[in-house]
Amino acid sequence: MITGRILQKFFLRCERFSNFKMICTQQKLRNFTTALSNCSSYPSYVKVVEVGPRDGLQNEKAFIPTESKIRFIDMLSQSGLPVVEVTSFVSPKWVPQMMDHREVMQGIHKNPLVSYPVLTPNIQGFDAAVESGAEVVAIFGAASETFSRTNLNCSIEESLKRFEKVCEAALKKMVRVRGYVSCVVGCPYEGEIKPEAVTRLTKSLVDMGCYEVSLGDTIGVGTPGSMEKMLEDVTKVVPASRLALHCHDTYGQALSNILTGLKFGIATVDSSTSGLGGCPYAKGASGNVATEDVIYMLHGMGIETDVNLEQVIEASNYISTFLKRPPASKVTVAYNSKL
Repeated sequence: MITGRILQKFFLRCERFSNFKMICTQQKLRNFTTALSNCSSYPSYVKVVEVGPRDGLQNEKAFIPTESKIRFIDMLSQSGLPVVEVTSFVSPKWVPQMMDHREVMQGIHKNPLVSYPVLTPNIQGFDAAVESGAEVVAIFGAASETFSRTNLNCSIEESLKRFEKVCEAALKKMVRVRGYVSCVVGCPYEGEIKPEAVTRLTKSLVDMGCYEVSLGDTIGVGTPGSMEKMLEDVTKVVPASRLALHCHDTYGQALSNILTGLKFGIATVDSSTSGLGGCPYAKGASGNVATEDVIYMLHGMGIETDVNLEQVIEASNYISTFLKRPPASKVTVAYNSKL
């Protein structure tokens, strides 16, 4: 860790050079100190939100038997993961893979230490979820107007009106609500997204009562640079403690983008076991960041997660074997090579 004493020694040595003040202005020194300080600003604990059973499996064309989904979820529940997103209460017409949402929700063995949110696009989905025993729901919007109209069949403003009904009903029934914002740095239709659009939507969701809002790089085009630009704007209005990151690894930038978020104080990260899933509407955007890879990185940095990596790998191997394809997680592949 870089301490004030070390910085003091550094500056004292630099002052021995006669031209030091000519090279480094006061502003440059201030920026340098801030940069060094940020290197030690990672959170000591990160909450990992597992989205594999929902976001990871929703794109699979062949229907996965309900009992296999339940087993997958139960394996994840025993790994120490604090949050496992179970299913989606959407119309089977739009996401056929989630047609057994009620059976899955009622069939899993709930660990009292684990939260099990489900996705609910509207008040009808919310009612069905609560009837099935859901205690936490998630609503999802997009920072892109075109993406919202194309995939949610409504404008951003109209989507917020839908969410208001869900949040009002949730408050009455003491159900917690998590928010999602898609396309936070890029959209498959509009290209680059302005940070201000992300900030507006995120603030609206928090104001409605969302305990947390997950910022999603839906098509995986983000880089540490674009993520930093977006987060600088959002965190001016919404505290980092109310934010999560949901990164896709389309261009291999997910872990780097997560590190960028951690430097801003974000301590919640969404991930999908075996790197399953992506966005069903965004061509080429398959591949959520793998839970195993995230945990391996965090543990290697000395950041606690309370998650047993080997048990997550076991769940990853189970679902990958069922799907008849190798895991997309580099950590799981490396681990398996040693067996």
